[in-house]
Amino acid sequence: MSMYLSEIKQKILMENRDMDIIIDTFKLVVNSVKEQKDTNNFSRTINMVPSGFRDLSPSSFDPRVVSIGPLHRHDEALQLFEDQKATYVDSLLQRVPSPPEQTLKECLLKVVASIDMIRASYPRIEKAYSDTELSTMMVMDACFILEFILMISKSSDDQKQLLRGSPMIYDLVLVENQIPFLALNLIFDLTIAKSQLTTTLNELLLDLVQFFNIFETKLTVSDRTVDFHLDHILGFLETCYWPSLKYTPSEGLPGSAIHSTIELNRAGIIFTPYRDERWQMTMEYKSSKFPYFSWFWFKPSLRMPVLRIDNITELILRNLIAYERTSTYPSYMTSYAAAMDMLVDTQEDIAKLIESKVVLNHLGSNQKATSMIKSICAPNRLENFYYVDQCQELDEYYNRYWPKNIAVLKGTYFSSPWNTIALLAGIILFALTVVQTIYTVNAA
Repeated sequence: MSMYLSEIKQKILMENRDMDIIIDTFKLVVNSVKEQKDTNNFSRTINMVPSGFRDLSPSSFDPRVVSIGPLHRHDEALQLFEDQKATYVDSLLQRVPSPPEQTLKECLLKVVASIDMIRASYPRIEKAYSDTELSTMMVMDACFILEFILMISKSSDDQKQLLRGSPMIYDLVLVENQIPFLALNLIFDLTIAKSQLTTTLNELLLDLVQFFNIFETKLTVSDRTVDFHLDHILGFLETCYWPSLKYTPSEGLPGSAIHSTIELNRAGIIFTPYRDERWQMTMEYKSSKFPYFSWFWFKPSLRMPVLRIDNITELILRNLIAYERTSTYPSYMTSYAAAMDMLVDTQEDIAKLIESKVVLNHLGSNQKATSMIKSICAPNRLENFYYVDQCQELDEYYNRYWPKNIAVLKGTYFSSPWNTIALLAGIILFALTVVQTIYTVNAA
């Protein structure tokens, strides 16, 4: 991996130019544009994570290599990479047929004209940055992101696999490390859209967000996306987990929690991998066609998407949930995490889901996977739950006479080998006692 990353560094440094020209151009253009824009109707979408989330896992929200936007601009650990952004800017400008200075000036003019709307996206910066500083930051960061994504899109599958181990790529999806989609789109239209590359911004971003997919199925852009104002890259990833217009998940608050995986399994429910084209996070209860024979054939099942648990799953989940908490969009990922929290109480639950092939655990420990799932939902208030119907169906099945009592029987006498041995020993002892009694009576 280090060899491939060094090749990327050499590539982006090949055409490094005199950046004094770029800096002078930044100042000249920003100072020449004095337009004022109305920002009352522009929502602020890029926020610091609430302390209740951050304190549980600070490393899930702090960028490690590169700062995007103003919220982590002065972090000392990120300063080494700031100078390298200029090489990405230059590399992107070289792709455009017009002179780099002209393209840069056009980018700055567009950004400065929208600077009030961009500033309104950040509720905490106010006067911390001048228009010059903020405009410069937006252009530099947007150019860096676009050039970096282009490099990824041109990489081979083996190279992409190596990039999965690079922390820099995951810095682009942190909720505090974003620039407005508006700025990214402006720079795209003035650079890549004018180059010889035939691609759209959505296509580029879709290639990027595959790195952040926690399920085994490939991410696609939801048809609901066109009806929403995209906030940033994390917001784009969020919409990839939305259901299509052809599917409306049930919603509300569950009357009772979903029983754990082991409890449901003892009651006769099996777990199977499932992919629904309408919604990637679909969970579906499938009842038995022959309920009187469900203990032998045609068992009821809970069909689930295949979740991949690895070193970045927690980071992705926490940032998506934090974003849903601070936005007005539906909290689909929060609901999914809550459903998993209900299904997983102990590492035995995770073990059963792994055995059923609906969870792939790459953490090396079932206890680690269990702790991760349980900690993610700890501070969350569930205001809307999108698995209400499934929860009700599972609860109704579990509370039937036979499933409920057989589950109790299994939990009491078959939960461990020792309990099973003790039960068998008791049965044998009882049988011997009966035989001895019969023999004694007959002998008398």
